[in-house]
Amino acid sequence: MSATYSADFYLWIEQTAQLLRSHRWQEIDLEHLIAEVEDLGKSERRGIASQLTRLLLHLLKWQYQPQRRSDSWLDSITDSRTQIELALQDSPSLKNYPTEQLEASYQRARRQAAKQTGILISVFPQECPYSLELVLDEDWLPEAVCE
Repeated sequence: MSATYSADFYLWIEQTAQLLRSHRWQEIDLEHLIAEVEDLGKSERRGIASQLTRLLLHLLKWQYQPQRRSDSWLDSITDSRTQIELALQDSPSLKNYPTEQLEASYQRARRQAAKQTGILISVFPQECPYSLELVLDEDWLPEAVCE
């Protein structure tokens, strides 16, 4: 079964699911199954961090480039908030994860915002200027920075 894991991942999944349904415990590739289950948790956390970064990026762009505001930025902000909300509904044990990731996600968003806008990175605050409560609030958008 281990060879199948390396050669055809989808087939390995199908076979593993069938073995689990059939209660054929001894035939299960336990080492790879454990690794895949652990990766599911990492994937959930990565998804939240990714959406938080995307959300912060668009909030920065919204604030620092008010003349370029668009429906697509608003859609991205709304979608990121929704995806984070759904992930936390599916996995309530991750409710503190956005708080833990806020600063790291902000730093990624800050670097991306500088690259995408051409604005010097030093213009953006070094630390996240938004509370997580505001970031996730569906009715909140940052005010434009006066130039």
